[in-house]
Amino acid sequence: MKLKFRTVVWMVLAISLQGCGYNTLQTTDEAIKAAWAEVLNQYQRRADLIPNLVNVVKGYAAHEKDVLTAVTNARAKVGAIQATPELINDEAAFKKFNAAQNEMSSALGRLLLVAEKYPNLKADGVFRDLQAQIEGTENRIAVARNRYIKAVQEYNATVRKFPSNLTAMMFGFKVKPTFTVENEHEISKPPKVDFNLAPNPAQ
Repeated sequence: MKLKFRTVVWMVLAISLQGCGYNTLQTTDEAIKAAWAEVLNQYQRRADLIPNLVNVVKGYAAHEKDVLTAVTNARAKVGAIQATPELINDEAAFKKFNAAQNEMSSALGRLLLVAEKYPNLKADGVFRDLQAQIEGTENRIAVARNRYIKAVQEYNATVRKFPSNLTAMMFGFKVKPTFTVENEHEISKPPKVDFNLAPNPAQ
């Protein structure tokens, strides 16, 4: 008799949780984890390409020390941050991570623009291959970030709205941080550098 009573209680509880958004919270939380893992994967891919890019540029433009140093330092700063899955539950750590990645993007963009001054660098096969890989990675970063943003939006909406907000409080589900972007267009369309332009005769 007790076993049947417990079974009924669990069934009622399961139905209640489903109606209060528990399953949705679980599903969207897992979606965030998967999206975040892909963001980290693409950022790591970019970081792995940078040392080779710096070495190639250095071979043609060693005196561009400020630009080369900025990229190297930005990469070191990114590497110093422990990008664990738990980072998405810490708003302060998330902001620090995002700021470091934005600094990396800015420094990398300046490094790529250096090539416009050096026709021989632009023509280097290794450089062109690395440039293509980085451009492709930047596009994948943009896609991964957008997927993360959408996953967080769905999850946070569930955490905030009634009655699922009661379930969220009961089981410790909290609002998660997301990327804040001054210009959404910059995420959906990463900046490109055209390496097929003719060299400036004045240079």
